[in-house]
Amino acid sequence: MAAEGKCGKKVKLVAKISALLQKNSNDRQPDDIMWSRLSIILIFLCGFVFAFFVTTIPGPHFLWLTFRRIPLAGSLNFGEEEGSSQPVMMPTGLDLPTEHGKARADYPLTLPAQLQSKSTQKTDTSGEVAASLHLAKEMRSHGKRDKATKLYLHALALEPHNVEVLTEYGEFLEEEHNYMEADHMYTKALTVHPGHTQALTNRLRTLPQVMEYERRYFTTIDKKRDLLIQVPLNSAALRRIKQESYYFYIYHTNAIEGNTLSLGQTRAILETRMAVGGKSIVEHNEVIGMDEAMKYLNNTLMDRIGAIRIEDIMEIHRRVLGHCSPLDAGHYRRTQVYVGRHIPPHPIEVENKMVEFNEWLNSEEALSLHPIQYAAIAHYKLVFIHPFVDGNGRTARLLMNLILMQAGFPPVTIKLEERHEYYEALVKANEGDVRPFVQFVAKCTERTLDEYLYAVEENPTKDWPHLSSLDDGKVIIIN
Repeated sequence: MAAEGKCGKKVKLVAKISALLQKNSNDRQPDDIMWSRLSIILIFLCGFVFAFFVTTIPGPHFLWLTFRRIPLAGSLNFGEEEGSSQPVMMPTGLDLPTEHGKARADYPLTLPAQLQSKSTQKTDTSGEVAASLHLAKEMRSHGKRDKATKLYLHALALEPHNVEVLTEYGEFLEEEHNYMEADHMYTKALTVHPGHTQALTNRLRTLPQVMEYERRYFTTIDKKRDLLIQVPLNSAALRRIKQESYYFYIYHTNAIEGNTLSLGQTRAILETRMAVGGKSIVEHNEVIGMDEAMKYLNNTLMDRIGAIRIEDIMEIHRRVLGHCSPLDAGHYRRTQVYVGRHIPPHPIEVENKMVEFNEWLNSEEALSLHPIQYAAIAHYKLVFIHPFVDGNGRTARLLMNLILMQAGFPPVTIKLEERHEYYEALVKANEGDVRPFVQFVAKCTERTLDEYLYAVEENPTKDWPHLSSLDDGKVIIIN
């Protein structure tokens, strides 16, 4: 009887469903239409049940599915890191001084607008930086200075603008008697946070020592310049070193910018005006343009008495780039350019910036500086403005040498192998401390003077500098 009752209920259920699918009792639908409607009703019921479980049951469930987009093999994932939902913000540019035009003999601090905000931001590496500082202090207390140095450098690599890291590392460098680098750390910390008491106190302690070192260093360089001035102009040795340095300078200043011509090939082009096989026309024209620019300096600007004008800089650039890009030579750029992480001023501001630069160039403030300081800061200011589409570095180096030559120094060559140090010093200047770049130019000036003095020293005496050895053509000087 129970089985018959269950069968009766099933029959009644089927009968009710069939009745719902019928339009009326007199007009029956075909079997295929009936089953299709039944399938639609069943699918609707299943969807309702699934939605009920998903929306009402908290926590993980066997019906809860998490979908994740997986990139295809070989595809690029721009702006996101694996395992992170936040976009990776690419650096838009190097933080630049807001008052770079006010350079004085004591190298005043300037505050980049974005560096101060960086010092207050908390990053994901803050914990690791704090741990590195703590371990570095322990290593210092136990006398393990090599390990402490590595920990400080690791912390700086994680957060280059962390004021605490800069200050503590500066104090560590002071203990090593490296006052120049310690002063740079304090200067950088004050650039980020001008009101930092400890960094300001430390810099007031190191600054007098650094300035005294510079004074003695410049005095040594001036003495070497005076020795070179005493050499007669008709000296055959002096004429030879001048001629060799001429080709040497053209080769290195072009090589820094990526020219692949060798020193011998550069000299052959200038002496024979014959093309070198396998080299581009542009590289040949860069050599010829630099030759014309240096002749303009030697034959025109050096013999003229008076202030340096904007027109002089434009004429230098016109000759540097005249054979490579005649339309851009001697004209300000009309587009925005980017130099690594450095973003130069907007094209609309270039002309006004150059007028301000020219006013500083001929001001009493600038003329009161030591010639090396004057030349180095002028070089930096010009490349900071970056007034031209191309040829800014070569033009800035020629302007630097014009100032040095007017003060009695020989043309200073920045060698290709010094390119990394050269660019690093410019980056430090962009970060607010121009002193490392001045020291770099001073070092190159002293090396050039030593090479000249060695070349003219036929019969060594006590008054002339002595060289310990020559290694692959590089002069090693004993101070």
